[in-house]
Amino acid sequence: MNAPEWLKPGIYGAAIGAVFVGVAGFSWGGWVTGGTSNDRAMAMSRNDVVASMVPVCLDMARSDPARADKLAAIRAASTYQRRDALMSSGWATMPEADGPNRDIAQACLAALDVDQSSEDAKNAIDEG
Repeated sequence: MNAPEWLKPGIYGAAIGAVFVGVAGFSWGGWVTGGTSNDRAMAMSRNDVVASMVPVCLDMARSDPARADKLAAIRAASTYQRRDALMSSGWATMPEADGPNRDIAQACLAALDVDQSSEDAKNAIDEG
């Protein structure tokens, strides 16, 4: 079968156009693969769960009878060890969980703002 002469440039144009649309879509158009969208969805859901657990952590800190000692221990720890100190305080261990959660501890530490004065921190916990 002999193809018409105008068909060959049309096929080349369609192929080049398809490649261009694919490159433009994935580079600038915001297109992603199924795996990337799944990874993003999982990260977003994990962040939402952590954000929803911060009030529980703050409530545990507020109701802990030894909160002054634990806050002092957290403040005394170096900046990069504060998350571990908060985890050892028990405030990052959610009910029904086997152990503390590092992400919740980090978010709770940010909400506690342990760098402020001790009176301000007590008020923040009581208001939180």
